[in-house]
Amino acid sequence: MNDDELAIHIADKAGRLLLDLRATGQFEDKALGVEGDRIANAYIMETLRRERPEDAILSEEEANDVARCAVERVWIVDPLDGTREYGEGRSDWAVHIALAVGGRATVGAVALPGLDLILNSQDPLPLPATPDRLRMLVSRTRPAAEAVAVAEALGAELVPMGSAGAKAMAVVRGEADIYLHSGGQYEWDNCAPAAVAQAAGLHCSRIDGSALTYNHENPWLPDLLICPVELADTVLRLVRDATAR
Repeated sequence: MNDDELAIHIADKAGRLLLDLRATGQFEDKALGVEGDRIANAYIMETLRRERPEDAILSEEEANDVARCAVERVWIVDPLDGTREYGEGRSDWAVHIALAVGGRATVGAVALPGLDLILNSQDPLPLPATPDRLRMLVSRTRPAAEAVAVAEALGAELVPMGSAGAKAMAVVRGEADIYLHSGGQYEWDNCAPAAVAQAAGLHCSRIDGSALTYNHENPWLPDLLICPVELADTVLRLVRDATAR
């Protein structure tokens, strides 16, 4: 398998393991999320170490070994993005498998197992036309102030949704138009979504317009913008206005 095929394969299998675990009814709520994280991570780590032994790995569920920073190729994974949504029996959670090469997100697969979908950087979806009234994705529990302010300025509809991967893929799928996040994330939260979104032709950056880069000693990567290219300058300007107040 090439890197794209491997990412898709791992995301698919990990997602199926998570669905099977939830279907057993053996665990509920937070306990289900903890066990889901454990089994998905174990499978992902075992498979990557076997299939790509020379590459480094950064996983949310593993200790942060900064020796990876000296390695050109680093897999950045979130075995279960949206633990709360998964534990609640919702569908807006994801599995993230990404490969960063030289600090750039180059390969990505985002499984949405609750929707029986895998979006990836090898076979990007065609982007739909942007509607007259824009749709802005926000957290369903804690909408970021900057996103709300930008949505108001654009007259955009707010669309609450769960995990970062589900929100990013909603833009790729044409269910929403702007994913603006400023509430804090880590590299594993957005590396795979960014790789998939970029392959589809969307704008992906930090909210100050700077590039998303990966494989830093500190994996904290607190903000993100994914939107159609033609909207990027306007959204970035509105973010600057909102943060300057």
